[in-house]
Amino acid sequence: MSEFANSELERFINARQLPADAVIVEADKAECAALATRFSLASVDSLHAKVSLEPDGKAVRGSGVLKAEIVQICAVSAEEFATSVDEILDFRFVAASDTATLDHAAEGADIEVELSGDDCDEIEFTGDNFDLGEAVAQSLGLAIDPYAEGPAADAAREAVGIAKEGEQDGPLAELLAGLKRD
Repeated sequence: MSEFANSELERFINARQLPADAVIVEADKAECAALATRFSLASVDSLHAKVSLEPDGKAVRGSGVLKAEIVQICAVSAEEFATSVDEILDFRFVAASDTATLDHAAEGADIEVELSGDDCDEIEFTGDNFDLGEAVAQSLGLAIDPYAEGPAADAAREAVGIAKEGEQDGPLAELLAGLKRD
């Protein structure tokens, strides 16, 4: 079972019997509505992911692409605006028993792990199945800009007297501008 008991986009895959072809994760209307609620969006109009799965030692490596059409709420004006998500997916599903062994071996030892942008997300699972849909849902959540600005953001700032970046007046603004030139 997934550690997310009520995942909005459950798509369980048996780690021992991986599909030969890429797995398509497509959200239906109810799943889109539930994802919109989860991620505080006005709506998720579509979500489509294509993920290839292959054994990676005792783990399973998943790679593919996520495409979604969403409607966000502007962080400045509170208006709704449409935007697209186009993300590369790279997962490594690891059985909990394998990570527990590593954790136990590392007890008392200082281990430093450096991750680069090329490192994939490791997702722990128990039993024989992992939830590919929840991994895709989490990727959508991470791809959403929480401070996204819609087309009316500048007008909303101007209406309340907030200056654009670099257009501030006053002695502190002049001091800051002087520092930027150096």
